[in-house]
Amino acid sequence: MSKDQFVMGVDYGTDSVRSVIVDTRNGRELASSVFLYPRWQQGLYCDAGQNQFRQHPLDYIEGLEYTIKDCIKKAGGTSVASSIKAISVDTTGSTPVGVNEQGVPLALVPGFENNPNAMFVLWKDHTGVKEAAEINYHATKFNINYLQYVGGIYSSEWFWAKLLHVLREDEKVRSECYSWVEHCDWVPFLLSGGKHIKDMKRGRCSAGHKALWAAEYGGLPPDEFFSSLDPLLTGFTGRLYKDTYTSDHAAGTLSEEWATRLGLSTDVIIGVGAFDAHMGAVGGQIEPYHLSKVMGTSTCDMLVAPNADMQGKLIKGICGQVDGSVIPGMVGLEAGQSAFGDTYAWFKNLLSWSLNNLLGQSSLIDEKTLETLKSAISGMMIPELSRQAALLPLGENAELSVDWLNGRRTPDANQLLKSAITGLNLGSDAPHIFRALAEGTCFGAKSIVDRFNNEGVPVKGLIGIGGVAKKSPYIMQMMADVLQMPIRIHQFEHTCALGAAMFAATAAGIYPDVEEAMAAMGGGFDIEYSPNKQNAALYKRRYLQYAALGKFVESHTKSD
Repeated sequence: MSKDQFVMGVDYGTDSVRSVIVDTRNGRELASSVFLYPRWQQGLYCDAGQNQFRQHPLDYIEGLEYTIKDCIKKAGGTSVASSIKAISVDTTGSTPVGVNEQGVPLALVPGFENNPNAMFVLWKDHTGVKEAAEINYHATKFNINYLQYVGGIYSSEWFWAKLLHVLREDEKVRSECYSWVEHCDWVPFLLSGGKHIKDMKRGRCSAGHKALWAAEYGGLPPDEFFSSLDPLLTGFTGRLYKDTYTSDHAAGTLSEEWATRLGLSTDVIIGVGAFDAHMGAVGGQIEPYHLSKVMGTSTCDMLVAPNADMQGKLIKGICGQVDGSVIPGMVGLEAGQSAFGDTYAWFKNLLSWSLNNLLGQSSLIDEKTLETLKSAISGMMIPELSRQAALLPLGENAELSVDWLNGRRTPDANQLLKSAITGLNLGSDAPHIFRALAEGTCFGAKSIVDRFNNEGVPVKGLIGIGGVAKKSPYIMQMMADVLQMPIRIHQFEHTCALGAAMFAATAAGIYPDVEEAMAAMGGGFDIEYSPNKQNAALYKRRYLQYAALGKFVESHTKSD
């Protein structure tokens, strides 16, 4: 290996995009940069009450250019730029968009600039609940179970449900939508200067976990499966793809346009993209049978197992099992919770209502002081709630919640489900309710671990990565206690971006496989939470109460 070989990882999250420059010799971060999506920050194109969450491609493009150029500037400029060998990208998912035949998102086409249906349909958009239910029923009519590799249940968070909903919803988009593309496939296509949709390399990760691709089917399910569901889907499989690529492959090289914009060489390799949690699991140095929990606005839980161990096993109610979706040569299994950090953010916003809506009406405070006060209190709220909640005695009859504020991802996807809190009384103050919410998210994590164990895939330990894992000792200790399992927290702050950088190094041929890249570029773990065995019996009883409350909520949830 030559003296200086750097790679870049670009991590598209829900609220922002982050880029990092990493030294391939040791995983050292030279620079990082983050860009908040401006249109998303303004709440444009979204309607939380209708579960509609859309993002404009300009947010992604502007963030891509800004963070890469900012990283290069911070790291040393031209001298560093000349040593950058590859870029790989991870994104949230399933976050697809309608494109024209040239692969251009329709929101970038004149006439569609402000049409939410022409934008990326964010992972947590649940407007396709009805369509997902139709797919699940429709699948029962076929001799081949096309849902067998996605846990047997198709989700409204995924590729086909979102496509069908948009086609039904918007005649103008329907007439111009030539194909349907995941965010993680589109960015590499953009960077490498793709001119036609047929040239886009689709990632194994997104195709297998969200779009029903499987080698056993020879690709996607046949056109008959979709056209008989709704004629609007006729012909779409022919405009999609048959082959998929694992993320250790190159999608192309940096185009002249983007090389000029970024100040990089056209020799820079662009890797095949994947979802954030899948690359994050690699950045967090995932091991077979250790559940990697990427804990952000939601959780995405990844587990890898040798192919030989998974022969004949189909895990019910998860988000898919796909050969090579995390580590090439192993089966990647995905689960997760639709709301995790979002749960705490919701509660913080609830408590901040009067601060945000009433204090500004007072003549006793000026605008500058108001904004300073709001910022200070917002930053203090979750840490102080955690501190106060930790002082409360554990009790079997304390407030109890289920973690379905944004539906249930796994086990057994059902995005119609809602959250609930029971056991409220006149003494139920903010720390008591915060503890109940934290318990609910930890119990949701336990339901996932139990499903893997019960289906013959043992979970031997947990690896925590992401913002909540790094910033909330209270929640991490509670999770260790609930699961009665140690949790190791990876030391690298931007783990998903690091995983993308590891794949970039592999796609560029700097390492022969991603396992070697992980070994060389991974920095290990800096914190481990050990379970408190004294709390095991109480949490076991509390978990049974959580399960019973969940069953009650589910029994009173009507399908559309």
